[in-house]
Parts: sequence; structure tokens; C-alpha cells
Amino acid sequence: MPQGDKSAYTDKQKRQAAHIEESYEKKGLSEEEAEKRAWATVNKQDHGGKKSGSGRGTAKEKS
Repeated sequence: MPQGDKSAYTDKQKRQAAHIEESYEKKGLSEEEAEKRAWATVNKQDHGGKKSGSGRGTAKEKS
């Protein structure tokens, strides 16, 4: 999997990133910077991409 490949993310995570990216663009950031920050935010909240198994035992961070 090449760097930057988003196939390891769930549909929900992709939707969240798109929504967060729009918010950053409205604040005046460039598209590129908004995308970077959006994915960084999703990674911080969900601790990375897809995880196998249900009930991983860690709560989603809501900061």
C-alpha cells in the first residue's frame, strides 16, 4: 500500500474527513493543507485506519 493510500479507511472515516476538510477550507486554508489536517484529525480521533474485529476496547477520542 503506497503512502497516502486511503483504502485502509472505512466509509465513515472518509465521510468525516471530507466534512472536516470542507470546514478547514471555509476557514481559508488551501485544499492541500485542509486535506492534510482533515486526515490528521480523523487519525487522532480513530487511531488510524480500519481495525479488524469488533469492540476493540478503546473508546473513540472526542477532543
